[in-house]
Amino acid sequence: MVELAEKNSQVVALCADLTESLRLNKFAEKYPERFIQVGIAEQNMIGVAAGLAIRGKIPFAASFAVFSPGRTWEQIRDSVCYSDLPVIIVGGHTGLNVGEDGYTQQGLEDLALMRVLPNMTIVSPVDFEETRKAVHALSVLGKPAYLRLTRKKSLSITDKNTPFEIGKANVIKNGNDITIIGSGPILAEAIKATKNIDNSISIEIINLHTIKPLDISTIIKSLQKTKAFITIEEHQLMGGVYSAILESLANDKNGGKLVALPHKALGLKDSFGESGKAVELWKKHNLDSSSIEKTIQTVLEWKND
Repeated sequence: MVELAEKNSQVVALCADLTESLRLNKFAEKYPERFIQVGIAEQNMIGVAAGLAIRGKIPFAASFAVFSPGRTWEQIRDSVCYSDLPVIIVGGHTGLNVGEDGYTQQGLEDLALMRVLPNMTIVSPVDFEETRKAVHALSVLGKPAYLRLTRKKSLSITDKNTPFEIGKANVIKNGNDITIIGSGPILAEAIKATKNIDNSISIEIINLHTIKPLDISTIIKSLQKTKAFITIEEHQLMGGVYSAILESLANDKNGGKLVALPHKALGLKDSFGESGKAVELWKKHNLDSSSIEKTIQTVLEWKND
């Protein structure tokens, strides 16, 4: 944010009493005149951000995802999306990796809330470098956007030279036997899993950093080749990445028949989060590398049955 603000004087940041938690303190210190601390008043934050956007500013409105979009959905819908305003809503503390904070702080339903909104773009970066690129890209998008962030330090998967384009998924590993499609830092667990799999098994991995608009063409191309797939997300399966992929496949001329391919979806199955270490919660929901490894074997057995 500081880097972006140095290049663009129209960038402003708003926060709902979570400056330290969302690492906006450096921005606030360097650009106090461009930082608005609204306090615990998330709905007002979105209204103020919409007004700033109308006046030509590029507002980033940040809170934990359970509060925004959780508490601010009406304001996002009516004040931002309806008028197609360039407000970037930043939702932090998503997924299970904020484990010790418990279910009240774990954003696990935010994608479902935001996917249904017209004009909304949704980006869930896989690591720090991709987050940096996403911040810059969303600042010039000129439309409503949701940036989904987690808390736990992520494994570096991309670098400065890795391509990033909103709406274009990245194939980060080519393969022929099965496709893994993941979004956000949890994709690192899938990468770990592939390193323990027999080298004779060829696995393709897709980093689906943009959830809306969904790059269905890249997914279809991969599934036509591998004929089996797994989706991975730190979110409810209903309304999240898995839902988005199947909806898009079912409504595509070339994708409809791919819905019936052997596949498995990993994520939360209609359940809340809970307190615990991230690795423990990932294991409970089959999102850790060892569980993903077993899932790969299972889906391949289905494929070859």
